Amino acid sequence: MFRLNFRNKPNTWPAFVDLFSNLVIILIFLLIVFVFLWTTTSVFNKKAGVQTIADLKKINASQVAQINQMTADNEEAMRLLIQARAELLSNQDEIDSQNLSMIDIINAYENEVSKVKASDDAAQREVAALREQLAQANAIKDQLAELEKQRRELQDQMQKQVNVQQELIGLQESEMNSQAAKLSALESEMAKYTAELERLNAALGAADSELLAQQAKYIEMSNNLNKALADKVAELQDMREYQSEFYRAVKIALGNTESVTADGDRFIVQSDILFKTGSYRLSDAGKKQLKIISNVIKEMETKIPSEIEWIIRVDGHTDNKPVVPGNRAYSNNMELSLLRATAVVNELVHDGVARKRLVPSGFGDMYPFAPNTTKENMQKNRRIELKLTNK
Repeated sequence: MFRLNFRNKPNTWPAFVDLFSNLVIILIFLLIVFVFLWTTTSVFNKKAGVQTIADLKKINASQVAQINQMTADNEEAMRLLIQARAELLSNQDEIDSQNLSMIDIINAYENEVSKVKASDDAAQREVAALREQLAQANAIKDQLAELEKQRRELQDQMQKQVNVQQELIGLQESEMNSQAAKLSALESEMAKYTAELERLNAALGAADSELLAQQAKYIEMSNNLNKALADKVAELQDMREYQSEFYRAVKIALGNTESVTADGDRFIVQSDILFKTGSYRLSDAGKKQLKIISNVIKEMETKIPSEIEWIIRVDGHTDNKPVVPGNRAYSNNMELSLLRATAVVNELVHDGVARKRLVPSGFGDMYPFAPNTTKENMQKNRRIELKLTNK
């Protein structure tokens, strides 16, 4: 910080006075030398020597006068300089006091500058805070704009809903009018039904007596039905025993063959053993398999009592491969499966099984054993199933 200090500044006034006095003396010396040289030169000039001496006397007189004047001026200047120095020294105390006041002013100025700087820092912080608040205000402004946009969209949606509700109200009013007309028609129909109900009540009274008689008959029929159900249950129980014996006998007769497998209450014979692809004529290998099964069925005919009504269901099944167009024997898999089941029945009858014990049926590809997604599964679906059951 700039600081003035008049008290410590050196006093150069006496040196200035000495220098000025020395300059005046040197100047007088130079003038004397110049006059001397000029006079000497003129004296040695014979032609103008007298005149030159006269002129030199005049010039010397004028220069002496000038030197006297300059001496007087020098003395006056010295007197003025001494006086000025005295006045300067007398004013030194006042200058010192003023110097002190200037220091105080400078200190005060520095204090004010510090305060201003502190206030400037505070102002800059306030400006930064205001800028941050301004940024927050802008963000809030953007949010308000977005909320305003959403409000308008919601208002539009509400207006659309109001329009739809008004349309619904109009439809409801028309529907209410229609319902009122229907209600009037229903009231007239209700009157008709009331009259009919009175007639039916009268008929109901007559029917109650008839119901009592029918209840007596129902009790008699229920007793007979319970007796028949008991007999049927006993017959089914016997049938289960014969079914187990039949499957056990067939399994023993066939041995360990992969072409005939048991699945629950039925035997499954692969069609590829019995028939060629697309054919319903039995192969020789298929006839041999059926011969073994027919012997077991004939043996069961001798074991199962005659009062039990039993049959062998022969069900034909195919895969979902479509029939080749132009086939004259059959047009779809349903017909092919029935023809194959009938061929099996005919072969069993040829081997000595009573026809009344055999019932052929064809299901085509309606009930696959496995999904028709692979060749192996499609081969499993081409099959003949034999099941011992009651009529």
